[in-house]
Amino acid sequence: MVRDTARRIADERLAPLAERLDRGEGRDGMLANLKILAENGFMGLGIDSAYGGSEAGTVAFALAIEELGYACAATAVTTSVTNMVAEIIQTVGSQEQRQRYLPRLTSGAYSAGAFCLTEAGAGSDPAGLRTKARRDGNHFILDGEKLYITSAEYAGLFVVWAVTDPNAPKGKGVSCFLVEADTPGLVIGKAEHKTGQTGSSTNPVTFDGCRVPADALMGAENDGFRIAVAELAGGRIGVASLALGIARAAMDKAKDHLIAREQFGKKLADFQGLQWVLADREVDLAAARLLILEAARLKEARLPFAKAASMAKLFASEAAGRATDTAVQMFGGAGYLRSSPVERHARDARITRIYEGTSEIQRLIIARETLREMV
Repeated sequence: MVRDTARRIADERLAPLAERLDRGEGRDGMLANLKILAENGFMGLGIDSAYGGSEAGTVAFALAIEELGYACAATAVTTSVTNMVAEIIQTVGSQEQRQRYLPRLTSGAYSAGAFCLTEAGAGSDPAGLRTKARRDGNHFILDGEKLYITSAEYAGLFVVWAVTDPNAPKGKGVSCFLVEADTPGLVIGKAEHKTGQTGSSTNPVTFDGCRVPADALMGAENDGFRIAVAELAGGRIGVASLALGIARAAMDKAKDHLIAREQFGKKLADFQGLQWVLADREVDLAAARLLILEAARLKEARLPFAKAASMAKLFASEAAGRATDTAVQMFGGAGYLRSSPVERHARDARITRIYEGTSEIQRLIIARETLREMV
């Protein structure tokens, strides 16, 4: 039911707007679509109903993000990150924080939530954070700059990581804060000009003497790095699902093209060389889906899932690269034009091998977890 509802909304609302968003237009339409997704339960798929959530679980989340990604990657990534923000509040937030913020996220009162972790020197190495938070009576004062923050322009709430004990070993003195968008000292920078997923805003976020109350601290002080690592694993299921949706969209268009176009007196679909490439991509998509659903199943069952999530993210994102490249190639010269139905998918897919942990980082995690299992 969740998948079918996501597909209907994607077909009716997201797909017609996707090209305009890619050109930098239609922001009001995107915000309206985010509100519709929230009203249909897609901003709190793993959140308790007491806070307005759907309680649908991680498997349903994966299926939903795939469908949204099939239609519009920019909207899908915003939905995925907002779910991440809601889940981290539900997992480690206080009862007061849950009651205050979760209904705003799940209802769409906040258009989105933002995950403020990455910095210039802390991308693949989140322990390298330099943003600081110092106590000042019953407040913390945040100073520093975050980069590449998804949905920053229209997020209502930011989950922010900052160093609270500069003398602690690397990664040990980090804390996690909830900062509302209108807090003085929180400054949203100019949007980045990206290769793909251009409909989704990506901005630097600066904290300049940003004063937040002490109860904005989420979880225990100096325990934020552990929280970040745990939540990144869950986010990888979302990115893997998004990548699969993009890949599926590109290959569906490529299959239509193979059936419709003729060369040398026969349809492209009748050439064995193209059939074999098509077969390889079909195997990629099926394998990616199974890896994603296995990771989602483990997370939903509250079993260790970090390795499975990294495997799903690695394979799905790289499979999306192969699928979108194949689709462009099958269209020939027309596939390289901005007017091509697959050109946008190729650009949208590229970032999935980078954000929420690069493919190289996923391989490190998979190897580390595999060796740990041997001990």
